[in-house]
Amino acid sequence: MKALLFTCMLVPWLVAASARRFDQDSQLIPRSLPGKELNGYFGDHLKSSRARRALPLADEPDDSPTKEEGDVSDLPTCLLCVCLTGSVYCEEVSPDMITVPSLPKETTYLYARFNKIKKISTKDFADTLSLKRIDLTGNMISEIEDGAFSKLIDLEELSLADNRLVKLPMLPAAKLKSFNANNNLLKTRGVKANAFKKMTKLANLYLANNQLEAIPHIPDSVRILHLQNNNITEVNIDTFCRSNDTYYLRLSLSEVRMDGNPVLLSKYPDSFTCMKVLPIGQYR
Repeated sequence: MKALLFTCMLVPWLVAASARRFDQDSQLIPRSLPGKELNGYFGDHLKSSRARRALPLADEPDDSPTKEEGDVSDLPTCLLCVCLTGSVYCEEVSPDMITVPSLPKETTYLYARFNKIKKISTKDFADTLSLKRIDLTGNMISEIEDGAFSKLIDLEELSLADNRLVKLPMLPAAKLKSFNANNNLLKTRGVKANAFKKMTKLANLYLANNQLEAIPHIPDSVRILHLQNNNITEVNIDTFCRSNDTYYLRLSLSEVRMDGNPVLLSKYPDSFTCMKVLPIGQYR
């Protein structure tokens, strides 16, 4: 009997409490909104909540990319290569680099080794007259237009090693100190006899592993000369010395490599009398 009486008193109290809570919650929702608008209200409220969560906090840095003046898109070469002050490094570029890239005008040193460049044209270096060093080792260059390097009066070092050249272009003579054309397909008819004659500062000349049949004129300034592994069959008395000047001495020439050629050097003893060292090569 007591349990029944307690139940009768508890049920009305629970009903009244539920009604009060419903009334409090309903005050958070506009009462005038019909069904569709009520759904829209909740949808907009949810969207705005998500948007607020997506916004960065005031003290958090915004990492989203922005385009500023001087963006790298204005310098496509420097997206493919590494551009430092005065130097451009384009080594083993991917995707394949088949032409010389457009260079910043202030470029002094260019390293574009181990790519697939096939040709050098006169326009490639027309706007970079301050170049001092060009290294194009390990490309597929088979043609260089005459005049491609002629305006580079400050050029000191040029490497065209490990390419497919059959002839040499006109080279800048004023300041060139080192020229490397090792491992090409050069024949004597592709290298003019006086190609190096006016290079009064040339110290290192590398023409090894080609198909030369004769030795071009070697300037007095040359210290190191590599001619190994060619097809040289003879040495003229005027190649290193001077037939009309028995007192002439070539003291600067300290290394001459002629090994790997068919020439028998012992047959030309008068060709080396002006030198302080004998060429390395076959003597018997």
